[in-house]
Amino acid sequence: MMEMWTVYDHPLDYPDGFAARKCVIGVNTVTHTDEMFTGDTLDEVRALLPPGLYRIHRYEQDDPKIVEVWL
Repeated sequence: MMEMWTVYDHPLDYPDGFAARKCVIGVNTVTHTDEMFTGDTLDEVRALLPPGLYRIHRYEQDDPKIVEVWL
């Protein structure tokens, strides 16, 4: 199992700031959890993420609200 945190810029359900949402990736499964961090700035949300993660920039075809993904 691997954790993945997706960071969003002013998503529809949190329009006042940034949000990071956790999902768990397993063999042939992706489970979206209820775990979420929010903050007024991108740096605030990044500071709340667990240590030791690696940042991946968003892909051009990703939802425009996605800023980055952390694995």
